[in-house]
Amino acid sequence: MADIVVERIYTLRLKHKMKKYPRWLRSKKAVKYVRRFLARHMKTEEDKVRIDASINEKIWERGAQKPPSKIRVRAVKFDDGVVEAELA
Repeated sequence: MADIVVERIYTLRLKHKMKKYPRWLRSKKAVKYVRRFLARHMKTEEDKVRIDASINEKIWERGAQKPPSKIRVRAVKFDDGVVEAELA
């Protein structure tokens, strides 16, 4: 991998954003929201954001209908534009 450019920790409010979706879609939309959020805040494209399995497992921990209300994510951006995110 290339050199680290930026490393940040974000707290994402999922409960506030996921209430507008049907219950059976909430965890699926939450994973997509994390990807979009990190792409926007780390200034890269969505396809360059790599989400660790720990984030996915945390979101899906209580099933499709009840994602966690908040999640802390540690994001690292490398100089080639790739962002890797893991649970903080």
